[in-house]
Amino acid sequence: MHACRSTSSELYISPRIHKLPSEPFSLRRLGPPGCRNASPPSGISVQKSVSAGGLIECIRRNRTLGGFATMHGLSLAITMSKRTGMLYRNLGKSGLRVSCVGLGTWVTFGGQITDETAEQLMTIAYENGINLFDTAEVYAAGKRSSIVITTKIYWGGKAETERGLSRKHIIEGLKASLQRLQLDYVDVVFANRPDTNTPMEEIVRAMTYVINHGMSMYWGTSRWSAMEIMEAYSVARQFNLIPPVCEQAEYHVFQREKVEVQLPELYHKIGVGAMTWSPLACGIITGKYEDGIPMYSRASLKGYQWLKERIVSDEGRRQRAKLKELQSVAEDLGCTLPQLAIAWCLRNEGVSSVLLGASSTEQLLEDLGALQVLPKLTNQIVMEMDNVLGNKPHSKKDYRS
Repeated sequence: MHACRSTSSELYISPRIHKLPSEPFSLRRLGPPGCRNASPPSGISVQKSVSAGGLIECIRRNRTLGGFATMHGLSLAITMSKRTGMLYRNLGKSGLRVSCVGLGTWVTFGGQITDETAEQLMTIAYENGINLFDTAEVYAAGKRSSIVITTKIYWGGKAETERGLSRKHIIEGLKASLQRLQLDYVDVVFANRPDTNTPMEEIVRAMTYVINHGMSMYWGTSRWSAMEIMEAYSVARQFNLIPPVCEQAEYHVFQREKVEVQLPELYHKIGVGAMTWSPLACGIITGKYEDGIPMYSRASLKGYQWLKERIVSDEGRRQRAKLKELQSVAEDLGCTLPQLAIAWCLRNEGVSSVLLGASSTEQLLEDLGALQVLPKLTNQIVMEMDNVLGNKPHSKKDYRS
């Protein structure tokens, strides 16, 4: 795999990367693939970090990638946000504007790649207009005021007081995260999962405290049911506290109900937006599992037996058959299947941002090509995809996930 390599004076883009993201190519089946487009599994704490100063210096040296991209056969459409058509949307009904795609740092900084490659990915993302960096254990580049950094709270240490959503752990955990990030504040702090052992009032009061004390601008939820989010909102209204503004949820062509039915209800009722993760269904949509479980793939790793079982199940075989039909749709549009899948997520205007994961510059550039596919997704094409998938949910007023 030929990734970008940083020198003392420039960010060099390998001339081997010669196709545009909008062209039908994919490098995801080559080499040991990392975990793609996923939020960190519950129970795992990201420890690896990249120097804030080093990444800022990287951006300073490479104010634009356009010149280097042109030198090495890359279109400016890849490297400049204005040319890629980056879209910005409000996070729920808050005033916070985020790029329609964000960079999820579980893959990028989860110990699978070098610090150098991680810096290159952050640089490319920032130069392409991405301003949202999720699950951050690193400080992104550029002006702090121009980017949106989020972090999650739930899993910390092994002690009972070092995990969960107690007031103690929310405050201490966020302070520790800020120290690792070398930041004074984050823009959004997420409650990474529900905590049935902690009263909802305590959670909402703690989140209000960290916001009032300047440690975060907003708070949100992740993997919460619609009913739990409504409870948090009701508690906030009752005690004049700050409610959540966003829910992070899994969303892809094979998982639609929560994002397409339940979260829109919450948005219209209480203003909670949707930030989605795993647009490629843990790598299934990339096609890497079409002929089995490759060595070094996510499903081959210890701790991911559930994914392997899902792939080899009858449902997994049916999904792979549907992907073959969707592949023809992608070919007609002149894009890859991953680009089609990401664009399909983006066409849902109820989604504030789709979080991407990347372990190489090639993967990130390919994913960014989805922005060029989005305008091509006409109602007719979406209907064609729905006919293939056969899983379009029907709207109903039900707050259970």
